Amino acid sequence: MHTLKRTFLISGASSGIGRAIAKNLLKQGHQVIGISRDYNRFKVSKENFYPVQLDLSRLKELPLKANELLQAFPGLDGVIFSAGIGRFGSLEEFSYEQIDTLMTTNFTAHVYLTRAVLPYLKRKTKSDLIYIGSEAALKGSRKGTVYCASKFALRGFTQALREECSKDGVRVCLINPGMVKTSFFDDLAFEPGGYAVNYLNPEDIAEAVSYVVNSRPGTVIDEINLNPATKVIQKKTI
Repeated sequence: MHTLKRTFLISGASSGIGRAIAKNLLKQGHQVIGISRDYNRFKVSKENFYPVQLDLSRLKELPLKANELLQAFPGLDGVIFSAGIGRFGSLEEFSYEQIDTLMTTNFTAHVYLTRAVLPYLKRKTKSDLIYIGSEAALKGSRKGTVYCASKFALRGFTQALREECSKDGVRVCLINPGMVKTSFFDDLAFEPGGYAVNYLNPEDIAEAVSYVVNSRPGTVIDEINLNPATKVIQKKTI
């Protein structure tokens, strides 16, 4: 158990990777503010967990909502951005609305929330901004034009932000996982292979986050790339 307890805001905390990260940090004794569009999906009895219902796609509301969170939780030490959606297909298969939704959820909302909390975090001695990216940020792939674009954008954003924050005690890290066995694939036509070596577990990402937040204050971990031992993509059977 760590003697120094910190407070973290986690987006997408009700399921998948965000849920695993929240559970891991709560187990360590940290305070967690969990953002979700439906906080009823994540009910825990721990005293240091605070669910907040917030739709990150409603961009115009984010600055005000973020300010309310900072007033309610003045001890905030960092934000972990794990909210995201997946949609794949040739560009012509996307409607304009679908393009906007995917880019907003996977990229623009992260930028808005970062902009809102950054001045506050810069006033602290030590703070963390951790973004859950994707292997799709490393190499473009067929059927991934828009999804890859959203993750490439996030990667470029974190690289530039890291340089901006290098003298302010704000550590910026991007974690790029390969395929993780979560509900992310529920509405997709493909999924990881069925063997344990074909996918990552959400807990694997949570351990990477734990490594970052518990590292020595003078250490900055730029990026972490995680992949299953054997990458297998299989089509779902109907």
